[in-house]
Amino acid sequence: MYNNNGRALGEERWGLNHFMKCSCCGTCCQKTKMMLSFEDVKRLERLGYDCQKFIFRDRQGFFCLQNDHGHCFFYDVWNHSCKVYKDRPLGCHIYPVIYQVGKEIRVDDICPMKYTVSKRELKRKGKELSDLIQRLSQESKVDFLGILNM
Repeated sequence: MYNNNGRALGEERWGLNHFMKCSCCGTCCQKTKMMLSFEDVKRLERLGYDCQKFIFRDRQGFFCLQNDHGHCFFYDVWNHSCKVYKDRPLGCHIYPVIYQVGKEIRVDDICPMKYTVSKRELKRKGKELSDLIQRLSQESKVDFLGILNM
């Protein structure tokens, strides 16, 4: 929700350097369809994770995070936290800003903290998301699983 100044409600209290406030509820980590860039996969592999266990290729050729028992491979259900938060995929960093196919870049309705995303942050993250979508589209044409395993 936004006020007349185009700021998320409560943004006045948080100031101009406002960033979305996450409640760490894990809703975004359930049944995720998060796409991964080549850089995301390399970064996660450097942490010691085997890409064969945390990614799959969807029908369109995109590499996506694997779900484990209904939640993201990296989501720690006991601690309600991300095991790789500091090194999480760019799409996770951009969330709750999403691209709805055939519609627009917007804030995801399932995020309980969606009202904390300012118009300024939506615009900034929307640009990051557009760039990421272009990169993912190019990478979907390349079999980087073979490259990673070299």
